[in-house]
Amino acid sequence: MFWINRPDVTVTDIVEILIIAFLLYHILVWFKTTRAWTLFKGILVILVFILLAAIFQMNTILWIADKTINVGIIAILVIFQPEMRKALEQLGRKRFISTLFSFDNGKNTVERYSERTVNEMVKACYEMGKVKTGALIVIENDVQLGEYERTGIELDSILSSQLLINIFEKNTPLHDGAIIVRGNRVVAATCYLPLSDNLALSKDLGTRHRAAVGISEVSDSMTIVVSEETGKVSLAVEGELYRNIDEVFLKKKLSEGHLKNVENGKLIDWKRRLQNVKKAKEPSDK
Repeated sequence: MFWINRPDVTVTDIVEILIIAFLLYHILVWFKTTRAWTLFKGILVILVFILLAAIFQMNTILWIADKTINVGIIAILVIFQPEMRKALEQLGRKRFISTLFSFDNGKNTVERYSERTVNEMVKACYEMGKVKTGALIVIENDVQLGEYERTGIELDSILSSQLLINIFEKNTPLHDGAIIVRGNRVVAATCYLPLSDNLALSKDLGTRHRAAVGISEVSDSMTIVVSEETGKVSLAVEGELYRNIDEVFLKKKLSEGHLKNVENGKLIDWKRRLQNVKKAKEPSDK
């Protein structure tokens, strides 16, 4: 009678397998949705040639491959640097990180936009859409957009629908580029944004839409786009583009962002109150 020796599988082993499977899946998805997939296919072609050289004992090719493998690892890191940086930025914006760690010390809290600001932005976008005036509005959240703000012209003006319409009016000095909204104010105009290199985006999208997706990939901002060709309104959030949306959908998304920020502010305020209570209970040195 034959006995099969089975390894003892513990709960830790199962959890470890699930974690590895989860990481591999997301790495493959990341490769598939970025330029890294094309670069990775090129590396696979080189590896196939090296495998063939090993099978047929092509010593010269094997010697060259052996001498260049260390340099090749460094070259891969350099080639994939933009994609790796983007992946790490996206990992850092995951909500489970923000729930475990709070980096807000209470000194540089960002003012959040009000319901009035939401209504003014929605009103301006669809007024511009009626006359096919192109617009690009970036709404800053937790991730500071100072590096993009510095590429434009500083304004620091209270946001209103009339202001937005005048900024994006054709042939005016500030109409080209994006504006950045921080809290209830327009802080800068004519700002340059990074363009997305997502291959899944439609080929008929223009520079405005790709810039909107690009800034949403590197930050937690929400970006509103008004198409100059069609007058349709779109919204870019976390690398996704919601196209041809109506006023109700846009207002709902903006209000959700506002409510989420208010809740975060209450959480921070609750933590401060708890700290104050602990300090009050500590015995005095006197």
